[in-house]
Amino acid sequence: MKINNKEILVEIEGDLFHCAMDVSMNFIGGKWKTVVLWYLKDDKKRFAEINKLIPQMTERMLSITLKQLEEDGLVLREVYTTKPPLKVEYSLTEFGKTCIPMLTEISNWGRFVAKDKGKIIEI
Repeated sequence: MKINNKEILVEIEGDLFHCAMDVSMNFIGGKWKTVVLWYLKDDKKRFAEINKLIPQMTERMLSITLKQLEEDGLVLREVYTTKPPLKVEYSLTEFGKTCIPMLTEISNWGRFVAKDKGKIIEI
């Protein structure tokens, strides 16, 4: 990317990125990350709750996605060691909450595209 006519790269934890969009997509890119983040924006949820909200996503893919989001510092995984069954909840970290305005704009644009290019199907 160019800033003040100088070509620069961004390094984060040993990875090099050529522009700000590249940095953003590293954290939220992929088919499911933004969807999972969207459902966590208002409140913490258990694995089964998230799984129920996104029926097209397999449990395995949800598990992988949550692990990636946790590793990237966007999602917090809290384990409660109460009496069985073990309780695990997922929520956005403070860093994760910084992407809510962007997710809102992506969602708004998606609604626009859905109305403009698609049709709404009630189920």
